[in-house]
Amino acid sequence: MSLRGKAAIIGFAEMAPQKGDGDKTPLGIISEVARDAIADAGLEKKEIDGLLTGMAIGDYSVLWPSVVAEYLQLQPRYFGQVELGGASAAGMVWRAAAAIEAGMCQNVLCVLGDTRSTKATGTKPPPFPRLDAEFDAPYGLIAANPGYALIARRHMYEFGTTPEQMAKVAVDQRKNACKNPAALFGQKEITIDDVLNSRMIVDPLHLLEIVSPCTGGGAFIVTSAERAKRAPHRPVYLLGAGEAGGHCGITRARSLTTSLVKPAAEAAFKMAGVTPQDMDFVQPYDCYTITVIVTLEDAGFCKKGHGGPFVWEHDLTYRGDFPCNTHGGQLSFGQPGLAGGMSHVIEAVRQLMGRAGERQVKNATIGYVNGNGGIMSEQCSLVLGIQ
Repeated sequence: MSLRGKAAIIGFAEMAPQKGDGDKTPLGIISEVARDAIADAGLEKKEIDGLLTGMAIGDYSVLWPSVVAEYLQLQPRYFGQVELGGASAAGMVWRAAAAIEAGMCQNVLCVLGDTRSTKATGTKPPPFPRLDAEFDAPYGLIAANPGYALIARRHMYEFGTTPEQMAKVAVDQRKNACKNPAALFGQKEITIDDVLNSRMIVDPLHLLEIVSPCTGGGAFIVTSAERAKRAPHRPVYLLGAGEAGGHCGITRARSLTTSLVKPAAEAAFKMAGVTPQDMDFVQPYDCYTITVIVTLEDAGFCKKGHGGPFVWEHDLTYRGDFPCNTHGGQLSFGQPGLAGGMSHVIEAVRQLMGRAGERQVKNATIGYVNGNGGIMSEQCSLVLGIQ
């Protein structure tokens, strides 16, 4: 079954990321962005009959979708939790479309929100997998930084990728962030020297090549193609989707340099009936600079091993020849938990609706989004466009 054109995103809302929690809680953030997204879609709360949410590290709980539904006073006929790490938001898009196509519901609220820490609620974050704790952590593979450093170092070894090429990803995305009033790090542009002279965190990754966790959230509304015709904004249709997985820890990956983006992107482009070269912009998950390079290769925007020269030779800014992460990416926008991946979906929708302000990509009608969970493990690719 193809979901091409079966559903569309018609409204969204996003909280500007902030460094500290302040008086924010995950449920409070979720309620605010949910309210604003419903209003932006021209709907009333009573019309929301579907709900998809994801784990909030700052307020971890079992039965989380029910907790959110109760807090928002919703009575969904279809609801659930999508837990694919940073791919969660992208995964929500096609799941909502499939539920609508199956007749389960008509208007689905997709929402994520999180705080920087668990101090406000006193909860403990969910544990890492036992395999990681037993076999990987003793060798220094704790969380994501060392794993992505291994990917970067291996990519440099196999293909000659340079630190300067990786740094340029952060530089160009910061230029985009400087045109985004909501970006956490959008006040000043940076240079390649700034990136390479920033503190080394895990060799070869510097501070400015690594995402900064923060507090924030976002929401969007997916509805049927028929209902989308009456939306107040230009509908953004799901044209293609693909997912792929198979490992969690990086030591169980089949390759360090070829990721599961490849099958996910191929499925998305096939469903949409288009090619990577048809895209007007890309919004690849960017927890690290190397993530962007590997994603562009595996999604087919350049040949394997050519990602470094590709980003070096192309202008990745919103006004360039290859607009990439036009909101600044998480490297400059910030990463509010799983809602970091939602920022890529929302930015794609914003661009296609023509609501991106100064950073609007000219004549944008179709774009690629990729969500990435774990250490290049769970992958979800989307092709979004207008009809």
